[in-house]
Amino acid sequence: MQTSFSPAQLADPDTAASEKIIRTCVHCGFCTSTCPTYLLLGDELDSPRGRIYLMKEMLEKGGPPSPRAVKHVDRCLSCLSCMTTCPSGVNYMHLVDHARAYIEEHHVRPWPERFLRGMLARVLPDRALFRAALRLAQVGRPLAGLLPGRLKGMAAMAPARLPAPDPSEKAQVFKAVGERRARVALLAGCAQPVLAPEINTAAIRLLNRLGVEVVTASGSGCCGALPHHLGKADRSHVLAQANIAAWTREIDGEGLDAIIVTASGCGTTVKDYGFVFRESAEWAERAARVSALAKDITELLQGLGPLPQVGIPPLRVAYHSACSLQHGQQIGNVPKALLQAAGLTIVEPIEPHICCGSAGTYNLLQPELAGRLRERKVANLEATKPDVIAAGNIGCLTQIAGGSGVPVVHTVELLDWAAGGPAPAALAGRL
Repeated sequence: MQTSFSPAQLADPDTAASEKIIRTCVHCGFCTSTCPTYLLLGDELDSPRGRIYLMKEMLEKGGPPSPRAVKHVDRCLSCLSCMTTCPSGVNYMHLVDHARAYIEEHHVRPWPERFLRGMLARVLPDRALFRAALRLAQVGRPLAGLLPGRLKGMAAMAPARLPAPDPSEKAQVFKAVGERRARVALLAGCAQPVLAPEINTAAIRLLNRLGVEVVTASGSGCCGALPHHLGKADRSHVLAQANIAAWTREIDGEGLDAIIVTASGCGTTVKDYGFVFRESAEWAERAARVSALAKDITELLQGLGPLPQVGIPPLRVAYHSACSLQHGQQIGNVPKALLQAAGLTIVEPIEPHICCGSAGTYNLLQPELAGRLRERKVANLEATKPDVIAAGNIGCLTQIAGGSGVPVVHTVELLDWAAGGPAPAALAGRL
């Protein structure tokens, strides 16, 4: 695709990077076949190819973006299915990230939209604020029907019960059982420990049993993905820098063999820190070191060799591959192979490449489209007649559980159970 950026525009590193991405696109349209919003809406502007045209026009023209560009970029899930499909290697992720940041800087949204996005960017990355907001939503649940617009749906999504805070939220070291084989840092995260602390608990328990020492580093927290995808680059960079600094202290101290992430959406972001801070004299080297060490929990487990097995029921597991895992990190078969080795029967739904509609804050900002995608995903998963649904991302787990009566658990919970840990709480009374 030809471009017409000025030399002054190309002096900006982000614009220069986007220009190279745009020029890589050859208009083939393969991406339209795997784009969830194009699948639902049939509008070329709601396909990656259409959005690339809009983003190119917006960035070349400069100034305030058109309402049309904002509308269609906002509708993008950033599921990155297009990147898996693209034969030309178009890095759509970096382009749409730049476009979101550009829109945030140059477009004035209506005040209710600004308030909602600002609230999400502030509350969700902060565990204390998020927990307080959920408790408030629980108290106000009887009045949820009186709330305006999307706030009504958000209140309805609040869990009926909040689990107690997990020990992994606090900075500490979880010692390996027996001889230490490795030392890793675990990203505690933000929303996941509040909604499902049992995920990190299972990961720590399993890793310790395998001889891996796990540290939750002082100063680490939200990876920055949530504000990042809202276009709030400054906020996301502050959060990312806190993690980079915390993990660098561990690397330079007792050392780290890996940085482990149990939420694949966060994993995609942490692995991209090197690109995000590539132009920073202060952060580039440290960010690159952190990105190089980042691994999904299943990647580390695969490298540790066969897991011990104590024998569990041969359940039929419908595996949902989170977009951030299969498209963002290009991890496809590893989780399924681990589950199969644990004695579980793995079944996959049709359209495994199509997003469930969670996509960070997408189900909160675009509830109608997200709801249609959830219905489609749940129907495909339940058609496999599973005993349980497994996935590797908290957003997907929450989204799917909201539309299915089948138990939904994290992959690592099943692996921990198979290796001697307790059965996942979601399976209580169903075995």
